[in-house]
Amino acid sequence: MAILKAFVASLLVSLVLFQAFQLDAASVDTYPPTKIDCGKACATRCMLSKRPHLCNRACGTCCGRCNCVPPGTSGNYEACACYAEMTTRENKKKCP
Repeated sequence: MAILKAFVASLLVSLVLFQAFQLDAASVDTYPPTKIDCGKACATRCMLSKRPHLCNRACGTCCGRCNCVPPGTSGNYEACACYAEMTTRENKKKCP
């Protein structure tokens, strides 16, 4: 009986380890993350801006650091937390 319990326990441990290695292998496929086209993303983000050159410059800096730009022309900061958290020296939002 003890041998059967040990066998079942080792089988369960093996299955858990096998599953863990499969998850690690899946994450390796996505690393390094693909770089987005910041120029295109920022052009879309800034197309309605009253100061498009300033908007594109700030957006490009933020995109380069965060590798993401929120969708749409304003708001939607929840889609890119890094982009939303960047601030200027005056603690104003850096990213448009």
